[in-house]
Amino acid sequence: MSKAELTGHCLCGKVTVTMTPAKPHLEACHCEMCRRWCGSAYIAVQGDDQVSFTGEEFITRYTSSGWAERGFCSQCGSNLFYCFTPTGAYSFLAGLFDDVGGMTLGEEIFVDEQPDYYGFTQKTVRKTGPELIAEAKEAGFEF
Repeated sequence: MSKAELTGHCLCGKVTVTMTPAKPHLEACHCEMCRRWCGSAYIAVQGDDQVSFTGEEFITRYTSSGWAERGFCSQCGSNLFYCFTPTGAYSFLAGLFDDVGGMTLGEEIFVDEQPDYYGFTQKTVRKTGPELIAEAKEAGFEF
């Protein structure tokens, strides 16, 4: 997959996002918060540090934990992004984009919270919540 810029939008089109993927694959989060927010796994494209929005006045940010914000469109309710606030890194719902450039699912996190009612067939890197948090602490992040 090339590092091609992606542009996506919410259901009503009031908010658009333009970004370049930071990773060559999609990620899925199975944590309880993401499942409540999305209705199932949060399947995302991680953005690099060059993210831009139009229609920012329609973005509502919700602080969902001590280290994260989730964004949604205040007009149509579309979920837009998860932002890891210590770094400002964004991940965006893959469904915002018409084409994700052939990316496939490559990583799953919080697999210890994944319910029995769904599963993916792709072979991916699978990390539990404690494994992911331990990696973040090793990188110097406080929780």
